[in-house]
Amino acid sequence: MKMLHTMIRVGDLERSISFYTEALGMTMRRKKDYPGGKFTLAFLGYGEEGGHEIELTHNWETSSYDLGNAFGHMALGVKDIYKTAEDIRGKGGKIIREPGPMKHGTTVIAFVEDPDGYKIELIKR
Repeated sequence: MKMLHTMIRVGDLERSISFYTEALGMTMRRKKDYPGGKFTLAFLGYGEEGGHEIELTHNWETSSYDLGNAFGHMALGVKDIYKTAEDIRGKGGKIIREPGPMKHGTTVIAFVEDPDGYKIELIKR
């Protein structure tokens, strides 16, 4: 088996694509409209196609979602967490936990929030 993608629903597809490509540096891999179902799927990721992707699902008649309390976060490994956080902030991203050691540990982490409120953990590698 192979992990293919993680899907999240977004209220404004272009705003989300902009965040994931500009603030987080992902590449748009493919995007397709499904007029019969009134939704669009956009797949983004890092590196070569074939790796794990994030699937942004935009239902045309839904502008926001209740994220509930079951979803935790996505995680991205980064080399320079302090510079990455500043770069994301400079591109309009929202840092909700500044870089620093995690509570009860030594791993350096930070958290970013995407335009729909999804949490993304940055982990220093």
